[in-house]
Amino acid sequence: MSFQHRSEVDQLRAAVGSGGTAVLSQVLTGTGGVGKTQLAADYARTAWDSGEVDILVWISASSRAAITAGYAQAGVEILAADPRDPEQAARAFLAWLEPKTGQKPCRWLVVLDDVSDPADMRDWWPPTSPQGRVLVTTRRREAALTGAERRLVTVGLFTPQEAAAYFTAVLAAHDRHEPINQINDLASDLGYLPLALAQAAAYIIDDAITCADYRQRLADRFRKLADLLPEPSGLPDNQATTMAATWSLSIERADQLRPAGLARPMLQLTAMLDPNGIPSGFLASAPALNHLTLHRMPGEQPPAPVTAEEAAGALQALHRLNLIDHIPDAPYATVRVHQLIQRATRDALTADQHDQLAVTAADILTAAWPAIERDTALAQALRANAAALVRTAEDALYRPAPHAVLFRIGTSLGESGQTNAACDHYAYLATSIDHRLGPDHPDSLMARQAFARERGKAGDAAGAAAALAELLPDCVRVLGSDHPHTLATRHHLATWLGEAGDAAGAVVAFEELLPDRLRVLGRDHPDTLATRDALADFRGVAGDAAGAAAAYEELLPDRIRVMGPDHPDTFISRNNHAFWQGEAGDAAGAVVAFEELLADRLRVLGPDHPDTLATRHALADFRGVAGDAAGAAAAYEELLPDRIRVMGPDHPDTFLSRSNHAWWVGGAGDAAGAAAAYEELLTDQIRVMGPEHPSTLMTRNSLANWRGKAGDAAGAAAAFEELLADRLHVQGPDHPDTLLARHHLATFRGKAGDVAGALAAFEELLTDQVRVHGPDHPHIFITRAELARLQKKAGDAAGAVAAFEELLADQIRVQGADYRGTFITRVELARLQGEAGDAAGAVAAFEELLADQIRALGPDHPETLLTRNDLALWRGRAGGAAAGLATD
Repeated sequence: MSFQHRSEVDQLRAAVGSGGTAVLSQVLTGTGGVGKTQLAADYARTAWDSGEVDILVWISASSRAAITAGYAQAGVEILAADPRDPEQAARAFLAWLEPKTGQKPCRWLVVLDDVSDPADMRDWWPPTSPQGRVLVTTRRREAALTGAERRLVTVGLFTPQEAAAYFTAVLAAHDRHEPINQINDLASDLGYLPLALAQAAAYIIDDAITCADYRQRLADRFRKLADLLPEPSGLPDNQATTMAATWSLSIERADQLRPAGLARPMLQLTAMLDPNGIPSGFLASAPALNHLTLHRMPGEQPPAPVTAEEAAGALQALHRLNLIDHIPDAPYATVRVHQLIQRATRDALTADQHDQLAVTAADILTAAWPAIERDTALAQALRANAAALVRTAEDALYRPAPHAVLFRIGTSLGESGQTNAACDHYAYLATSIDHRLGPDHPDSLMARQAFARERGKAGDAAGAAAALAELLPDCVRVLGSDHPHTLATRHHLATWLGEAGDAAGAVVAFEELLPDRLRVLGRDHPDTLATRDALADFRGVAGDAAGAAAAYEELLPDRIRVMGPDHPDTFISRNNHAFWQGEAGDAAGAVVAFEELLADRLRVLGPDHPDTLATRHALADFRGVAGDAAGAAAAYEELLPDRIRVMGPDHPDTFLSRSNHAWWVGGAGDAAGAAAAYEELLTDQIRVMGPEHPSTLMTRNSLANWRGKAGDAAGAAAAFEELLADRLHVQGPDHPDTLLARHHLATFRGKAGDVAGALAAFEELLTDQVRVHGPDHPHIFITRAELARLQKKAGDAAGAVAAFEELLADQIRVQGADYRGTFITRVELARLQGEAGDAAGAVAAFEELLADQIRALGPDHPETLLTRNDLALWRGRAGGAAAGLATD
């Protein structure tokens, strides 16, 4: 309608002058309907138009999830952060607001509108910066909202002078003029509440009546409402009677406008959803149109179906009477409704009408929710509207059973990367269903399953596995052993067992599940294919890389036949097949497979899709494994700018590419450069992920390793000793990464000169590895090789030969004759043979080995070239020995 200048405007502008002050955050507090948002909007618009700020971010902050989403959207738009990980994008944006030495200052203003709970702002306050300003609107006034850097500005009702000035200006804009005494009396009747004044002005202009006419109608309405609202405090902020009276007059007038009879049922729908933004498309969906048809004012019998055009007309009528703000040029043509109007609308409903309307609103959101969320802004709007619906009418959404929208909220949070929020949602949902419908209700079981899954995704794999193990007997008892949800629980249990470190247990569980899924669901069901995929993957994790590759070879034709060659799940299976092909020893084949996959992902997904970037990452890695360490480092050098541009500098995938880049820098011969790169990475990971995150611990592992390879074996051993203590604390004694830390600690103890201590450590480690992994795991073979080398270093050459011979037989049996580890063991045996005095035997062994490596790895592979060097060396020694015998 019109913005009224008031004393709070001057207070606000004085609080932060153009040069800045010590207090950089202002908190506008006041009751509903007094105009806090309008004041904030005026301040923000003035700051932007005057050029006082370079970046302006406005966030509807009615919930913690909405605050996170607002920051995340800013991170996406300003920093090109990954929209799939909102929490990380949000934290990247807040970190970007921090003042930084040496960078050009950026003046920013962040507005957090309608903070409903101060606790939602915990850890989400923008940083203190001389270049930044924060403006908050809220009804709350707790101490948590104030502090050394924040000042409370109380916004009250209009003064009589402000109310008169506002009303006079609005009427004059429509060429209407009223006696000042009538304006003053009407403002007094309305209690100087800005929202009520706005509605009254819109009504007077639309119906072409005088202030005196409106005052008479208002007085009549007050008398009618006296019996209906015996306790005016029923509405928030003690404005019940005034709001109910102005609302009822305005909605009656809106219902008279064309299309007649639709304004009230349309306003009822908006009263159940997010006051800060409802995409108008939601209100023209099939469930919405059905509601409008059934509840329009009496007229045609039976009523004709309401069209989308008529729904739009109803929104226009409501906007005309100032009951909503309909902003067609906003994203999704947003509808905003003041919370007091929403409350007045809901209070006019019977209990049955309220509950039925809640279900209709839930149906609207479910119908609008896409199966795959590609539009992050739409997904956030859906979550915000669903959260508002739950706050408004939660009980109705559990009768007779939990509405699908309750689960869809959690799914959306999880798919958007907000795993902690998804965890909290499902934990609450499980408790709510249990309380209302009992612990054996099928949806209670499904909420528990969803909670366990998200718990695993949030980093607690062991906790997820334990929760699913508790859930499974209840699923079998309530649903039956063959119910799809029971089978799904078994699948998730096997997955999180494996993720928690028990890969062999996961394989057994998937092997037991697969026949049941085949019998119940059939060979081509997507869940059956998913179990085959997971079984193949965990076979590889458990040590059988060749078996994993073979299983994917069998799975892929079925994936392509059932789901098509370009389906995301088909691409995932191709990715996993290529990975395990490389891990099984065929690195060159993996490179070819990843090159083919990259071409298809570029074609289907485009160059900036995260899966396309992941394929480039894997391709670079296996180039290094195939022998081209310098090429791998160069490929990561090309990939990293794209990772940073698309996903942000602090995204986990960016960190992973930095880690692999550092590794192949070392692999190409620059161990000191690798260590330096890992030091930089570690600093960033500790800042973003914390010191105990698994990725942070793995970077510490790599840093210590490359320090040792750069010549500081004693320093590496000390670093691994510290790391091992943290691994034991965070992951437990039997986790694969804990065992890996023990392996490296023993290795560098030996390199630092403590051969006896290293031997003892490897012997203890081997016992635990066999117990945890089984005797044929690749890590067992690596430890046995290290033990044999240490036996040789300790002077027991015969013992070393025997150990390597036993190891070679097992490697050929388990991994195959052409596996790289098998070739390395043959190198060790050939060298030992020569060092024992049989140079000619060493030459023969190296000649046989070279032929096999040329065939399997290629003539230019680094390990092939090393074997050529060894062969030349022992040929020379064998020739020298023969010459010496001839002389003697």
